[in-house]
This record gives sequence, C-alpha cells and structure tokens, in this order.
Amino acid sequence: MGLNANILLSNPKNPALLSIPTTALADTGALHLCIPEHLALQLSLEVLEQREVVVADGSKKVVPYVGPVQISFENRNCFTGALVLGDEVLLGVIPMEDMDLVLVPSLRKVAVNPDNPNLAVSVVK
Repeated sequence: MGLNANILLSNPKNPALLSIPTTALADTGALHLCIPEHLALQLSLEVLEQREVVVADGSKKVVPYVGPVQISFENRNCFTGALVLGDEVLLGVIPMEDMDLVLVPSLRKVAVNPDNPNLAVSVVK
C-alpha cells in the first residue's frame, strides 16, 4: 500500500523556471528526495556530487546528488538536495520531517501534522 503526496518541485536558484507538480510516493524506507533524471533536467538542477546509495534489493549504485530543490506540500516548504535515480519521485523521511508531515495509513495519505496545522514544528534539543 503506497501513500502518495501531491507536491511541487522547483529550483530556487532559477525562479524563472516553472514549478513542476508531481505525485510522490511517501517512502519511510528512504531518507532523501529521489527524482527521475527527466525532472532533474527540467528543473536545471546542478550536480553537487556523486553519492553511493543502497537500493531496495541491497545492491549499491553511484548516483548524482543534485540541488537545491524546493519542495512544496500544502502550506509547507523545504529546501533539500535530491538523489537522481528511478522512474518515480520518492519523498523520503528527511524532507517529510523537515515539513512536519505525517502518514495517515487509514486514509492512505500524507498530511500536515494535525498537532501543528499552521506552522511546521521541529525538535532541536
């Protein structure tokens, strides 16, 4: 059972480019935002470095890490980098935590944390 989130992706270094609306699979097994190569190209994202990743089958790959990327979901935003791999957008736990989002399995959706509906809350202690 996948939980999807409708997000906007944009390049904050190039605001002239239009944001790209997309559906992301909320993946609690992934740490980072993962995007297909065609989205990285459309957003003209800069390759910052190469990173080694371990994928679901346990194999390792070296993939581009691009950024910065702005993610918008409802009334939340965050800035992050993205791993370029696969054929779908995966929203990992780091950007979900950054935006204070929660998974609601009974409704099969990603939502803004109902305890903090107006402002993202972070724990810093």
